[in-house]
Amino acid sequence: MKRIPTFVLILLSFACSVPAHAQIFRGPNSAKEAQKAAKKNQEKAAKQQRKAAKRLARAQGKAAKRQKHNRA
Repeated sequence: MKRIPTFVLILLSFACSVPAHAQIFRGPNSAKEAQKAAKKNQEKAAKQQRKAAKRLARAQGKAAKRQKHNRA
C-alpha cells in the first residue's frame, strides 16, 4: 500500500520537472520546426532583453533627475 503514494509522488515530481513549453518535433519537417522554434525563442529573449534595457535606462534617468532635483 505504501508503494502507490510513493510512485504517484515520483510521477508528479517528474512531470513538474519537465517544462511546459518543451516540445518534441517528429516527422519529416522536425528539424525545420525545431529551428523555427529555436529562432522564435531567441527573438522572444532578445525582445525581453531590449525591454529590460529600456526599463533600466528609464529608471537611471529618473534617479539622475531626482538626485539633481535634491541637490538644487
